[in-house]
Amino acid sequence: MRATKKIVLMTSTAIAASIVASAASAGGFALREQSAYYQGTSFAGNGTSSSSISSMFWNPATITSMDGKINFEAHNAFIIPKADITGSNTVPNSLTSPTGLITTSFDTGDIGHDAWIPASYASYNLSDQVYLGVAINGAFGLSTKPNDSNWTGAGYNRSSKIFSINLNPVVGYKINEMFSVAIGPQIQYADVRLTNASFSPTIPGATLFPGQQLDGDGVGVGLTAGVTIKPTATTEIGIGYRSAIFTDIDGTIAAPNPANPFTTAVTDVKTVLATPDMITLSAKQSITDDIRVLGTFEWTNWSRLKEPQITADATGATVTTLPFNYNDGYYLAVGGEYDFNDKLTLRAGAAYEWSPIDDKIRSARLPDNDRIWLSAGASYVFNEHFSFDLGYTHIFGTDTDLNLVPGHQDYSASKGSLTGSVDSSVDILTASVRIKF
Repeated sequence: MRATKKIVLMTSTAIAASIVASAASAGGFALREQSAYYQGTSFAGNGTSSSSISSMFWNPATITSMDGKINFEAHNAFIIPKADITGSNTVPNSLTSPTGLITTSFDTGDIGHDAWIPASYASYNLSDQVYLGVAINGAFGLSTKPNDSNWTGAGYNRSSKIFSINLNPVVGYKINEMFSVAIGPQIQYADVRLTNASFSPTIPGATLFPGQQLDGDGVGVGLTAGVTIKPTATTEIGIGYRSAIFTDIDGTIAAPNPANPFTTAVTDVKTVLATPDMITLSAKQSITDDIRVLGTFEWTNWSRLKEPQITADATGATVTTLPFNYNDGYYLAVGGEYDFNDKLTLRAGAAYEWSPIDDKIRSARLPDNDRIWLSAGASYVFNEHFSFDLGYTHIFGTDTDLNLVPGHQDYSASKGSLTGSVDSSVDILTASVRIKF
């Protein structure tokens, strides 16, 4: 099997980060936890300028608001997801015995994994108009694994992992006190590993056959751009764009050997994995010198993913496909900030997220659905050089059904119908340190 390459990305500011994949805590397999500062508002206002340059992840033009010559920030999110699937797996009569169907109930236990997600940012004011910045993030990640690798639905998910790391240098230009713009490239490394049983383990003797595993990695390139508009001294509007990234994935597929299904055949394969473009529209309105109201609307082009074909290196023939076929995702957040004094700022926010995954395409790998966010947080200015942020979010999953039956894009007769319900929630704790010179 081809060895999976790993890379470490370094910048001239000596920032480095590694991303630990988790059960995705935003729609699809996106990771929204890129800022402890904005975690406290459920990311309301995240595309407008503030005392934190972490807003550059959503809108790079916000770096032009920084008053320090050099700014550095390290943000950390600790994600504690819960996703428990209960239901039944029914294997068709023709694959079992002439006496009838085999139906087995199941409880996966918690398929999500706790994770630490770091993000780093730096900016440098080259002049009164030109600003340089760099961000290192893990914008996409996923890790799900049922407690028992031979659970009755193992044909649909034995384990799933997506890992990414993204380097994003930007250049910002302050046109005047009202308008600022910025643009920069994205360089993203992605690593994918998906495993499942070849047949439903319910079928007698099925566990004697080796499972199936897709392994691969690669690098893709995209861009970010943004603009901030300050029509008055108390109002700001920010628009940010993160482009799609098409990553050429090279790897292998291991599956039962057609000549001897009790052994494994390994095929070198390739595919193109797309991550979606995203547009963020944010606003900030000062009510008084101490109180600000924030809002954000986000659109994510998940429908771009469609069904990537996995082809054999040797022949170019299609080996299999990855049937995403997601809808677009949407996110709406409102929040507020209150300067308790010149040291302490308190914030809170709420959001509703429309998942790109619905009943027609929901899989056992990622049983996602719409979510409700509630958050609170605070910032403390220790002195003119050091500030700290804390944030907490609880995400409520809405009622979620799993229906892998004939007609579903993932359904396989050899793996049977998989039906049930998902109980999900996420707790997120974040902390950051901000340094200014």
